[in-house]
Amino acid sequence: VKAFRLGRRIYDNRRRAMSFILAVHVPIAGLALLPLLTGMPLLFGPVHIAFLEMIIDPVCSLVFEAETEERNVMKRPPRSPDEPLLPKALVLWSVLQGFLALVLTGGVMLTANAWGMPENEVRALTFFSLVLVIVSLVFVNRSFSSSLVDAFTRPNRVLALIILFVTAMLALSLAWPAAAGLFRFGPLHADDLAITAGAAMISLVLLEVSKFPLRRALAGATPTRRSA
Repeated sequence: VKAFRLGRRIYDNRRRAMSFILAVHVPIAGLALLPLLTGMPLLFGPVHIAFLEMIIDPVCSLVFEAETEERNVMKRPPRSPDEPLLPKALVLWSVLQGFLALVLTGGVMLTANAWGMPENEVRALTFFSLVLVIVSLVFVNRSFSSSLVDAFTRPNRVLALIILFVTAMLALSLAWPAAAGLFRFGPLHADDLAITAGAAMISLVLLEVSKFPLRRALAGATPTRRSA
């Protein structure tokens, strides 16, 4: 019984990591292409991509690996042996996550540019929004069957360390001129930070709602076929 429970937990955690990594690269690629399509200056350089990978890689390899099993893990029927690791419903939902993240962060970037914000402030605002939306994707992918409240309250020490690291680095990039110069960030004010937090909250709420029609396909296993 313990072996079956562990196997199902490992299988679920691999699916969580693959769903997250597929979703998270949609906005990153989109924000890299958007300036080329709109004529805006390029906002992200190697230092920004490196920072994002310092979040994405530990999340995929450590955070999701440390996740505990779902509450219904032993109540699900056995999955079919020919069921793909990434079923169509999960791929669809991952693309939906990435597309929504791109719409939110790209909207922040285009709106800030239209308001005439300086380039370094647009860069900071867009990057902060992207990082917070990525964090929201982590929480959304922590569970396919339970609520968002469980995703926030279920303990995971590695995730807590990642959140502390992200918070400290973002705060440092605003408070320390040398770090701000490294990232080429302009100053952000309270209303700017509220916009970035709002983008993350919208992402959380909309994606949590989108789980409901797909929840059975995402969390449930396909029963094995029995011969007559």
